[in-house]
Amino acid sequence: MTTGLLLFTLFHVALSLIGIGAGLVVLCGLLASKRLDGWTVLFLTTTIATSVTGFLFPVRGFTPAIGVGIISMIVLAVACYARYGRHLAGGWRLAYVVTAVIALYLNVFVLVVQAFLKIPALTALAPQQNEPPFAVAQGIVFVLFLVAGTRAAMRFRDVGPAAAPQVA
Repeated sequence: MTTGLLLFTLFHVALSLIGIGAGLVVLCGLLASKRLDGWTVLFLTTTIATSVTGFLFPVRGFTPAIGVGIISMIVLAVACYARYGRHLAGGWRLAYVVTAVIALYLNVFVLVVQAFLKIPALTALAPQQNEPPFAVAQGIVFVLFLVAGTRAAMRFRDVGPAAAPQVA
């Protein structure tokens, strides 16, 4: 691996990890009915940048990673439009929650894939990534996001605009 490709890979991984961290904070905010505007910007920006930089790696042909990247970009476009174009009005609030959670899930899904590829102990458990330990890990991640996303949709959808301060 050339130095340039190594640095680019490290940049891509850093974006991904920042996006996941910020996304987890945003998810906690959604569960608590809080918008967390600054964290949302960081999450969406770094997650978009992760997908964009993922397309810049030298690959030949269509790969599962490219498929995940395409899906992620579509989901992120809807999330950004719902959040910033429609300001979470009406059904766009639910659309934002669902697409934001899906975008975060896809990033974590790829993190699990990469962990099983790069961490020797995990690679030994599932060298082809079709063995039970890999399926169980991905299944747990999926169920956790399904539950968290459902709860976030139920809790965040009822949040109205910020209330005006009351004078005593």
